[in-house]
Amino acid sequence: MATRHRSTQERPIDLPVGLNAWLLDCVPAPGCKVCAANWKQLEAAKDDGDITRAARHATEIRDHTSGAHR
Repeated sequence: MATRHRSTQERPIDLPVGLNAWLLDCVPAPGCKVCAANWKQLEAAKDDGDITRAARHATEIRDHTSGAHR
């Protein structure tokens, strides 16, 4: 008799509409290679459906543009 395994992983939750846009709201500084690299990684993470990784790159862009480009 085969043993049936149950998944202990919970189902993913749906975030409120607009939350992803708020998390990912950022503008890379024109001509900045650091911002451009983070933007490319943010887009790749979004395409992969990895909102956590995308949000980290958005934070890097926001922090970099507000600090390094003053």
